[in-house]
Amino acid sequence: MNENLKKIMDDAKDGMEKAISHLELELAKIRAGRANPSIFDNVHVDYYGSSVPLSQVANINTQDARTIVIQPWEKSMLTPIEKSIQAANLGFNPQNDGIIIRIVVPPLTEDRRKDLVKKAKQESEDAKVGIRSARKDAMEACKKLGKEGVTEDEVKDAEAKIQLLTDSYVTKCDKHLESKEKEIMTV
Repeated sequence: MNENLKKIMDDAKDGMEKAISHLELELAKIRAGRANPSIFDNVHVDYYGSSVPLSQVANINTQDARTIVIQPWEKSMLTPIEKSIQAANLGFNPQNDGIIIRIVVPPLTEDRRKDLVKKAKQESEDAKVGIRSARKDAMEACKKLGKEGVTEDEVKDAEAKIQLLTDSYVTKCDKHLESKEKEIMTV
């Protein structure tokens, strides 16, 4: 296979891999009624005038399936952490006992579960758009090489391989969505 076609294939695969990685990150943020420290990945705390991620000022652990414990490294950070969690509007009511902050994750209602499944489907669709975009870029690059003198057979072969690659990554998206949907709907 032509060296340029190989590079196009590698670039397409990288783009599709990034879409899957992003999907995995986004699906991990969707809580399924279970305590998960990654829920707080986007929470920032005011730390002496700077906005820093919560994970940089405290330990975040799960005590059991429904309880998250946040232990700040400095006791003075208890109130700012509590306020940041409330401001993040995650639907939690933090309980500050003067040493740690305890958060009880409420069980999900049926409506909330359906909303979370919709959100997961949207994230999956976004990943598929990313995958198709990588395919489109690769196909256009192949056609461009075809005009620059690469044989038509090599271009067609590369396009077929790109389509197979695309199909495999779309299948990966569907599998991630299916497992997240199952996780969300399990009571």
